[in-house]
Amino acid sequence: MCGISGIYAKNEVENIVTRIENMNVSLQHRGPDAGNCIIKHNALALGHRRLSIIDTSDQANQPMRSNSERWHIVFNGEIYNFKEIKSLLTYNFKTNCDTEVILAAVEEHGLKWFLNKAIGMFAIALFDNIKNELIIIRDRLGIKPLYYYYSNDLIVFASEIKAILHSGLVKAEFNESAVDEYLANRYVRSPFTFFKNIYQLEPGSFQIFDSNLKTETFKFWELPTEFNMAENFDEQEILNSFETELVKAINYRLVTDVPLGTYLSGGVDSSIITAITSILKKDYIHTYTIGFEELNEFEFAKLMLPKYKLHHHEILITQADYLNNWENLIYMKDAPLGVPNEIPLAIMSTKLKEKITVVLSGEGADELLGGYGIIYRAPFDYRNENISKSFYEYFISKYEYVHRTMRDEFLNTPHEYRLYFDQQIQNEFLNKSNEENVFKFFHQYHIKGLLQRVDMASMQASVEARVPFLDHNLIEFAYKKIPYQLKLKWCNQQAQLDASKLKAEHYSEQLDIPKYLLKRLAYKYIPKDIIERRKVGFPVPLSAWIQNLEDIASQVLQQSTWLKQGVLKNLLDKIKTENRAGQIVWMFVNIELFNQKYFLKEWRY
Repeated sequence: MCGISGIYAKNEVENIVTRIENMNVSLQHRGPDAGNCIIKHNALALGHRRLSIIDTSDQANQPMRSNSERWHIVFNGEIYNFKEIKSLLTYNFKTNCDTEVILAAVEEHGLKWFLNKAIGMFAIALFDNIKNELIIIRDRLGIKPLYYYYSNDLIVFASEIKAILHSGLVKAEFNESAVDEYLANRYVRSPFTFFKNIYQLEPGSFQIFDSNLKTETFKFWELPTEFNMAENFDEQEILNSFETELVKAINYRLVTDVPLGTYLSGGVDSSIITAITSILKKDYIHTYTIGFEELNEFEFAKLMLPKYKLHHHEILITQADYLNNWENLIYMKDAPLGVPNEIPLAIMSTKLKEKITVVLSGEGADELLGGYGIIYRAPFDYRNENISKSFYEYFISKYEYVHRTMRDEFLNTPHEYRLYFDQQIQNEFLNKSNEENVFKFFHQYHIKGLLQRVDMASMQASVEARVPFLDHNLIEFAYKKIPYQLKLKWCNQQAQLDASKLKAEHYSEQLDIPKYLLKRLAYKYIPKDIIERRKVGFPVPLSAWIQNLEDIASQVLQQSTWLKQGVLKNLLDKIKTENRAGQIVWMFVNIELFNQKYFLKEWRY
């Protein structure tokens, strides 16, 4: 796991050595073990910061070039099946790392061949010395970040936006269109960011820039077109196949030459990853959970200790710890924080770095098998409520965090991204069942916000987080082979009938079983008290801190130009009436703290 950066221009770039070195230094937390750059004709610069995970020798440092010297690479991520790909090649290898396997595969068989074979998470930049082309590539689900600034005569790219700004070539401009987008989704959907003219490379794609900086983008992976709605099936056979695929996904993510452990929150997802990891490793592993004195899940995490070889660590933090880390982590993310548990996750990652460098995390399980029962049941509720608006309108009103009426009442910003994504997603919803639409929405959009969270929280501490539930083969298996009824299962026929007279917030997890197949498998591995408890998110007691947060908001939001003039008191009064008042205040404060952090200084030089 690393940080990458680069500059490619039509003409020579003044002070290009200083610029790429500054970019590299800004990413040192992503790769504290080594840092190097290459420069070509003062028009190309590639930078790399290394966190050594596989083949920790200096030979595996980057930037790296192919034997023929045609290809240069900087790479962030892991190719878990690199040894399998290596066995298909005749290349004369000098290292035992996955980076050189990428170079060899591209040189012998081409980029598309490699991408079709690769299992992993990656952000890659390749430079072709023959064609003078720069290629930037991002993994299928967007697990690893990759941002870029592009004009007619210049591209600047990096793992983090701060590195692009440290190039001194790009102006930092606050993107007011992102405010409405963030309050709706808790993050900004790709390709956009909170910075004007800085974009996210779309997941599952690569972009080629030729010597004239003309560009073309190619998709190499999409979610499956299939979606299993079968009513006749062999549940035991599917369960066995699912277990095989999940164990395979976890096993791939145990490939490392440094110490490895797991997050252990006390929920099903992290517990089953921990259990299978412990069995596969056949040795003690380090596990970590974090919480507040007034709110934690320590008792559930500890239920795993009698059965498995775990060196378990509990981390207790206070409100002061939380608030003291807030602004720095906004800077580490280059964006407002989206999920309150980003701060505890980052504190936990800093602590676990004392013992381990690679950690397995449970992101993606809910998206794989319908874990958010209240919203995954939207198609069922929509049919029963018999309302006139479209399913998309019904669904998005349930999904968005700060509802549209509040945003329209208080924001002084454009809605262009709202209109853009409304149109795009409504088109995506055409000619598919609503059940399929919900699953694909969560994989296409929602999961990206969670991935931004885990990348920032782990990499700010120089820790590599791996997410087995987002293995693309496992996702394809779930879409094609697992029937919908085994994802969200009714307790019985009467339960389904009773639910038809209610809304999901009143029956989910009482009359049905979200993530049914995973929970059924979990009985083989983890205590039933973990499986049968009601789902809760990573707990942060923001509602208990509401007065403190309101005091902060009253000070911080005083001069916010993205709010309508004179609305602050009304806004805070209105927020108090919301169910998630603490988090909504927290989100508004995040925007302004971020704004003040980045846009009151001149980055260019």
